[in-house]
Amino acid sequence: MSSDAPVPVPRTGVPLGIDDPVEKARAELKAALAAIEDKANVPRRFSRAVDEKVARARAFSRRNPSAATAVVVTTAVAVGAAVWGFVRLYTR
Repeated sequence: MSSDAPVPVPRTGVPLGIDDPVEKARAELKAALAAIEDKANVPRRFSRAVDEKVARARAFSRRNPSAATAVVVTTAVAVGAAVWGFVRLYTR
């Protein structure tokens, strides 16, 4: 069984079946520029990574709410202790 539906091409890919050399060069240039943008756009990459981590944290929180609460409390205590220690060293 084969499907006649077209296969989606990623932004950084060149579609098959382009016969015109000018159109093929344009498609290759467009794909190369998209790949460079994906690689060089650090804020977008950072945003995607943060969104992925937030989604993983929410999923963990839904699966195990008590462990998520323990992680949040432990992190808050650690940050509070670090700030208290820094302020104490600074004021001496």
